Amino acid sequence: MADLTLHDNLADIPAADWDAVAAPEQATGRAVDPFMTHRFLAALEASGSTGKVTGWQARPLVLRDGGAPVAATPIYVKTHSQGEYIFDHGWADALERAGGRYYPKLQIAVPFTPATGRRFLGAPEHQEALLRAAIGIAGQNRLSSLHATFCTAEEAEALAGVEGTLHRVTQQFHWENRGYATFDDFLADLSSRKRKMIRKERETAHGHGLTIRALTGDQIEPRHWDAFWTFYQDTGGRKWGTPYLTRKAFELFHATMRDDMLLVLAFNGDRPVAGALNFIGRTTLYGRYWGCIEDYPCLHFELCYYQAIDWAIVNGLQRVEAGAQGEHKLARGYLPVETHSLHWIADRSFRDAVARYLEAERRAVGEEIEVLTAYGPFRRAAARE
Repeated sequence: MADLTLHDNLADIPAADWDAVAAPEQATGRAVDPFMTHRFLAALEASGSTGKVTGWQARPLVLRDGGAPVAATPIYVKTHSQGEYIFDHGWADALERAGGRYYPKLQIAVPFTPATGRRFLGAPEHQEALLRAAIGIAGQNRLSSLHATFCTAEEAEALAGVEGTLHRVTQQFHWENRGYATFDDFLADLSSRKRKMIRKERETAHGHGLTIRALTGDQIEPRHWDAFWTFYQDTGGRKWGTPYLTRKAFELFHATMRDDMLLVLAFNGDRPVAGALNFIGRTTLYGRYWGCIEDYPCLHFELCYYQAIDWAIVNGLQRVEAGAQGEHKLARGYLPVETHSLHWIADRSFRDAVARYLEAERRAVGEEIEVLTAYGPFRRAAARE
């Protein structure tokens, strides 16, 4: 007999139980989505990066049949809209100006991680049950809304309309591997002007006398994390005011996920001066964090974009997701793609207003993707293939 359990935290769920539905493919190799694994989400929790005081309180929902997990979804109680990258600040302001209360809300997501992946884990036939249960939890607790962000297109299409759930379409820039054997093969697909630009940027980045190393697994040493923590604090402080991850999070990532991470560092002699952190999925390399303590022209492009492309090609990955926003990625081979989310709003009048907004936004995103793709760096013949 199937039963649903809303847990107080992820630590209450055995890793084997969670991963049985989140990443069963690990039995034959690497997880498709490293961010949905128990080790990643548990590291956020154990490190204090998530928790009640951070506004990200984990309340994972698990469906079991005969005691065995068959489906799950990572729910968080949110008291703000930070660290989500699907922006609803305007919705919160509008509801509160009208006399409503937007927070707390429920969020089905990977905290601080704008990467597409499954949000309703397990067999597809359980997705709707999970969504309805999550909506029921929001309704019973008189919460304003439920949001499932960066879900897959298949999940969005299958679940849009359930209990009035709305489908939102936004965009990111991703690089796709078209069967390239080398970085030069990728460059050959570009227009002459963009090809020359990228070569010039790479020459500039490599002309500073720095040593660039791409490290993974046991190649990553504690001193490298010490350096990267400094980079991360600087970037996080400038972007968000307070970095989302604690120092302990990186220690736990190293302990449990070092084979799932690619750390690209630039050294001035023996001293790391800049770095970019990526997570490795079965088919995708996910660019996450960048920082530096010394500025060098074009080094950001080299460490974040070109090194990622190079590594993906060498290791046979299909794509690189370079994180949220950034039209500057277009000229460097990262094309606009749709990203998806699902939103349930308790107040029907407010839900109708948001639905109208999302319809207009969807048209605008579609038009922008079409225009940006046309201005992309690829040769016309390559773009049509």
